[in-house]
Amino acid sequence: MAERPAARGGWGGWGAAVRDDPFGYFAEARARCPVQRVHLADGHPAWVVLGYDAARQALNDPRISKDMVAALAEDGDVVAEGLPGPQFSRHMLNVDPPDHTRLRRLVSRAFVPSRVAALEPAIRGIAEGLLDELDEAGPGATVDLVEGYAHPLPFAVIGELLGISPADRPRLHAWFQVLLTEWAGDPPAGAIEASAKIVAYLRELAETKRRSPAGDLVSILTAADGDALTTQELLSSLFQLVVAGHDTTTSLIGNAVVALLDHPDQLRALLADPGQLPAAIDELIRFTAPVPHATFRVTTEPLRIGGVEIPPHEQVLVCLGSANRDPARFSEPDTLDLGRRDGPNLGFGHGIHYCLGAPLARLEARVAFTALFGRHPRLRLAVSRDTLAWAHGDGLVLRGLLSLPVVLGPAAAGMNHHPIRSKSSRRNR
Repeated sequence: MAERPAARGGWGGWGAAVRDDPFGYFAEARARCPVQRVHLADGHPAWVVLGYDAARQALNDPRISKDMVAALAEDGDVVAEGLPGPQFSRHMLNVDPPDHTRLRRLVSRAFVPSRVAALEPAIRGIAEGLLDELDEAGPGATVDLVEGYAHPLPFAVIGELLGISPADRPRLHAWFQVLLTEWAGDPPAGAIEASAKIVAYLRELAETKRRSPAGDLVSILTAADGDALTTQELLSSLFQLVVAGHDTTTSLIGNAVVALLDHPDQLRALLADPGQLPAAIDELIRFTAPVPHATFRVTTEPLRIGGVEIPPHEQVLVCLGSANRDPARFSEPDTLDLGRRDGPNLGFGHGIHYCLGAPLARLEARVAFTALFGRHPRLRLAVSRDTLAWAHGDGLVLRGLLSLPVVLGPAAAGMNHHPIRSKSSRRNR
């Protein structure tokens, strides 16, 4: 198949209209061919996989490697190194078995069902505390739901899981916000500086937990025997856990709130029957694509996907946002249907790299929506819908709102929620 640039700026280098609502663009591309060769915005060639069946194969085909370091050693121009760089790429999302098996087994100790379930009271307390703070602005005031709720909630949760001191979370949060801001070309000085500060902080955190272990995940990883991590694997895993543990859930919460406000009938049905919420979260992930593309993959030998031959040593980009709206798999795929019964989607991936944190993300989303709409069922946008910008993230793997200005409205009558605390008594996020 002839190479065809996906857009003026390459696949991912879209203008604001496509960036904010890429699904029509994905559909047009998918209709041409479920697998096609493109140029990415950074200039690298890649094969983008758009159809559901082809995506499911690509996500679980052993001939498609996740080992970024090995791929760069084979061809230093196969992918942009990014920040913090290859030395932070030895985590379970960027390696193949048997290293993947070993790393996933170690990290999975933090995600056993009992440990995840035990986090629910803490997550609920964080959510209610954040809403208390937003409520201080008054029922008619405009507040930013991303800045004040969707972002700090999962960041506080991953801080609890990793054992990051509450006093350290604000500066670490700020560094990640700078690092995860989209840019074109070479990384700007601010991103390089933020990356260096994150690296230094994670090194210090690992050393502190090694000297004085506790019950958190960092302590578990530093104390692992037998399958112990190298320093590179440990630091890479910590970096990946912070990013995957907060940024994707932030986008899920913000994107889903907009989708529900766009579909008031669906929101009313959900408010009338909160028992729908677990299934509704999966549908919101399918529909809003907080992770529109899976992370780096590269072919190790020739293979055929979706009827297209792909040579070895070629980057493969699986477009989850397109696959999850494939009409060959989902009926009326461009319709938000919280009662959908089409079966599972690929929002959390598929195969051996299926998202280990999926149960935690679902729990956070369930608590976040229950607290938010339970207290403020009449929440509404404070700005015109077409002014919202999905410009947070890298334009490929992460798709989130820069901000979400809303008017919360008065709290629901008779609602039981935590009383507003004084500023001096609040948890330091």
